Amino acid sequence: MPDLTHAHIRSALEAQPLFEAKTWRLSPEAWPLSAEQAAQLGEIGAACLEFHQALETLYLRSAAGRNLLRNKPLLAPWVADYLDRGKPAELLAHSRDPKSRGAFPTVLRPDLLLTEKGFVMTELDSVPGGIGLTAFLNRLYAGSGAIVGADDLMVRNFYAPLAALRPGQANPLVALVVSDEASTYRPEMEWLALQLQLQGKRVFALRPQDVFPLGGALFFDSGGNPEKIDVIYRFFELFDLPNISTAPFIRDAWASGEVAVAPPMRHFQEEKLAFALFHHHALKDYWAEALGSRTSKLLGALIPHSWIMDPAPLPPGAILDGPHAGGRPIADWRDLAGASQRERDLIIKISGHHETAWGARSVILGSDCSREQWQEGITRAVEMAPTNLHVLQAYKKPSRVKHRLYDDSGAAAEVEGRLRLCPYYFVSDGQARLSGALATFCPPDKKIIHGMQDAALLPCRIA
Repeated sequence: MPDLTHAHIRSALEAQPLFEAKTWRLSPEAWPLSAEQAAQLGEIGAACLEFHQALETLYLRSAAGRNLLRNKPLLAPWVADYLDRGKPAELLAHSRDPKSRGAFPTVLRPDLLLTEKGFVMTELDSVPGGIGLTAFLNRLYAGSGAIVGADDLMVRNFYAPLAALRPGQANPLVALVVSDEASTYRPEMEWLALQLQLQGKRVFALRPQDVFPLGGALFFDSGGNPEKIDVIYRFFELFDLPNISTAPFIRDAWASGEVAVAPPMRHFQEEKLAFALFHHHALKDYWAEALGSRTSKLLGALIPHSWIMDPAPLPPGAILDGPHAGGRPIADWRDLAGASQRERDLIIKISGHHETAWGARSVILGSDCSREQWQEGITRAVEMAPTNLHVLQAYKKPSRVKHRLYDDSGAAAEVEGRLRLCPYYFVSDGQARLSGALATFCPPDKKIIHGMQDAALLPCRIA
């Protein structure tokens, strides 16, 4: 398979910037996946959708005080208390509205680390960036083998579930609304909109302030003419709603049935503590019943053990279901300050509904920071708990792997690094369809993998 030259890739990216003020390293070839890995990605997508479906049932039953199991009693009102914490009343009412029942994100993107024991899923994003970028890279590397998501599959499958939200409309108007908070990703959303316009679809990338109400519906100004919006794809997190002046109009138009919104504005679908609920000992029977043995086993192997850092006081003699510090069980999360460096192979991150909940902004890896930084992270998690819970997650170290990268002079050489894989699943007709995958290949000294200047961002091919 021919390599893509450094000059060709750089020229293509300069002609069509996909991120605002972001650069990354380049490679002559897509990231190779084995046939076995590609098959596993298909299974992971189905499991992610089943997890969301089970999470919805868990939340709604908990909020209503209903039993969680079919044949024996299990009540867990604390689940809704955790997921609702710090959220405004109107958001809770919207999430529980019967019209929202069965509404799931149209895009699911797990973050998978490649470890010696296979994939580890650290997060499951329902408002992910990188959709346009991955589709663009799939096109760019199309001649380098069996690209995952080739033939513009990403573009077509991104649109299909949005159009399906308006059954009976042949060509609904879809607005990709990108907030200022997420402006880094606006160029790729504008690129996506353009590709769909070239296919005759009415898709436009807008700012929230471009949307206005008229007669209970939502419109935007298209060359001096108001155009009615049928579907909003919201590219903003729910914590950002107070900064979006048109958010009340969007909610009202949704409530009156004038517009569909994807992903749905349901807060519990954006909380990282959902993984800690999956591992919670009190909910073991629920997940086994809701997911079945095959999916439970797959997710159990994928999701690292996670805990909710709830500082509620315990009775004397009680201990937390959590990691140890100094070889002993802990009775208070602050006891983790005394953990050894080996015991600090743990990550602290805010669960959600906060400006630091995305882009690894709140992530602290205990074994990769000073004792003082570790203690500060624990203290912050405990102090913020009344409004914003944090999650503690076992850290699984990515393996060292090799791939060819270009240096600044344009010469290609094989280098070592660590890999995060982000497959994109588009949900329609009750199925999560794998439509592309973005590989982030970081230098080996980077413990927390995310898009950075010295990383490479690559599409994937089946080797």
